[in-house]
Amino acid sequence: MIEARPLAIGLATLLVSAVLWEILVRLLNIQPFLLPPPSAVWQEFASRPGIYWSNFLVSLRGVLIGFVIASVTGVLIGTIIVYSQSLRAVLYPVIVVLQAAPKIAIAPLLIIWLGYGALPQIVMVVLVSFFPVVMSTVVGLSSVEADLLDLVRMLRGGRIKQFTKVAFPHALPFIFSGLKVAATLAVIGQIVAEFVSANAGLGHVIIVANSELNVAMSFVSLIMLCGMGLALFGAVEVLERLTIPWSTEESERLFAVPQA
Repeated sequence: MIEARPLAIGLATLLVSAVLWEILVRLLNIQPFLLPPPSAVWQEFASRPGIYWSNFLVSLRGVLIGFVIASVTGVLIGTIIVYSQSLRAVLYPVIVVLQAAPKIAIAPLLIIWLGYGALPQIVMVVLVSFFPVVMSTVVGLSSVEADLLDLVRMLRGGRIKQFTKVAFPHALPFIFSGLKVAATLAVIGQIVAEFVSANAGLGHVIIVANSELNVAMSFVSLIMLCGMGLALFGAVEVLERLTIPWSTEESERLFAVPQA
């Protein structure tokens, strides 16, 4: 599980940063419409928490659904690319083109094709976040040592056993690395979609805040979005530690700082 000491250090860092932010804004006499202090941001949230939480849940729903779809499809497509040369030749260029295309330009087209509502937002989340899952799966499955696969063949194991007993467990650390990247990108995809067309969600709240020049309102939404991304990232890390504890323990041992 997540260790208490690094978590405490992270929380302390955020608290100190907030205190310094408050002090600097007041010392430099920065106007609230340019950069509000944390106290003003908190007052804005406390004045109408229901609005923020309801929109948070709208954004969270799209992020979670899109992230799960991107994770499953990313692993499946990555596996197909590794084990089928013909499908690799077909799928790989399409995936690269989709990744290279600017998502902000695709968003209006999704509205035209799929209409308003949650569906285009979920599709946008999938488009933004599935690429790192695909590539991490490809790298993980492609880096399996041939000697291990030969050993399974010698033990009369078929391709299914080679995949389930050797290749996929070997690829899991790579896949989880891709999932962590996808977790943060999923939030970006949701907000991009909400910026283009939405009547709810934190992205919609930011649009309203900008139209009203309410910077504190924007900061509340941004902080909640950061919290959403951090929570999803943390959930993936916890799942990684539960699924492949041997890999995370080895990583911590390699990167541990020697004690004086």
